Order: sequence, then structure tokens, then C-alpha cells
Amino acid sequence: MGLQNKITRRAISGQLGALAGITLVSPAMAGSMLVTPPQVKGPFYPVEDQADKDLDLTMIKGHTEAATGEPLLVRGRVYSANGKPLANALVDIWQANHHGRYSHAKDPNTAPLDEHFQGWGIVRTDADGYYNFKTVKPGAYSLSFLGGDGWRCRHIHFKVTHDSQPALITQMYFDGDPLIAQDLEIAKAPESQRHLLIAKSVHDDASGLPLYTFDVVLG
Repeated sequence: MGLQNKITRRAISGQLGALAGITLVSPAMAGSMLVTPPQVKGPFYPVEDQADKDLDLTMIKGHTEAATGEPLLVRGRVYSANGKPLANALVDIWQANHHGRYSHAKDPNTAPLDEHFQGWGIVRTDADGYYNFKTVKPGAYSLSFLGGDGWRCRHIHFKVTHDSQPALITQMYFDGDPLIAQDLEIAKAPESQRHLLIAKSVHDDASGLPLYTFDVVLG
């Protein structure tokens, strides 16, 4: 069965419907929007396929134990630069686990792996351009493992593609993370646009989890 068949629009809509009381606030303005700044893909994009790449990264199919760490929701909407919501866009995320380590053979970090953390998820946006994931807050990690200085702050990698738009690779950061100020990757985005990469959270009453809103504008 192909990936697109596994990740059905019905499944995505069902997850969104469970939290219908939440309003996602978008930065759309009168038909035009600021394009989301691109960010580096990084060296740890998954290269080995895995059976479970669904929207819940906290629980792997067939496991009875959930991933370690703080669970949270990430939701948003994918737009074109003219403010049109994009249905059927492919949203691909990958991230480090709670300890700051990727499930990637080339990650030299000595932090623990988490066999119960999915680490990679792919969904398609629904008819109104919405996507959503459940995951854990990724750990920060020292760049000394990669021969550098400083730390990478907490972040989630995004790759978003749509038939009508160029693909975008970017990263989502967490509001209030003190390591953002010294992070070399977010510093590569224009200062006036960095706020577009930093997601703020609200409390989601339905799940009891923090909900981070991250809209993506292709262009």
C-alpha cells in the first residue's frame, strides 16, 4: 500500500475534529502573506524507511509504551503566498527525541535512543489546508558532536511540498526557548522574519496538551 493511501484525509480530519474547539490563528493579510523562511535540511533526514510514519510520533504501531518526553500537538495550515489554503500538500517532519538524538545511523550524539519514538511523520493537508501532528518536545543538543561550537535549540524540521508550489524545507522553533538567541541556524533567517519560525503554544482543553500553531506559506 502506498504512503498516500495509508495517510488518509479522513484520518487527518478525524484528528482535527476531535479538537474542533480550537481556533488556529493565521497571519493571513488581505490576500498576501509573508513566505516562510527556508532553513537548512540538516544531516539527519531519515534515509531508512519505516513502517509507521503517521501523525502520532509518540506511539509506534505495535508498541505498548509511549515515547519518553513532553507530549505536545503541532497544528497549522499550508498556504500559497497569495493567501490561498493548499489542500493535499505533503507535510513531512523529523526531529530529535526527548534526549536530543535523532534515529539516524550518522548521528554521533551519545544521548540515549528512544525505541518508542517514531521520529518521522508524514501527512497530507485536508481540504482546507490544515495538518496536525502529535509528538514530543525535542531535546536541544551540543554541536560539539558535529565538530562545532554552541548548541542547537529545540526544533522540528519541516519539508512541505505541493503540486502548485516550489518545495520548502524549514524548521519550527519553540517560543521561550533560551537557546534560540545563540542558535546559528535561525540566525540565518532575516531578523524581521524570524518570528515566522517561532511557534507559540496554547493549552488544548480537549487533549490537555500544549498546542503549537505553525502555519507554512509556500512561494
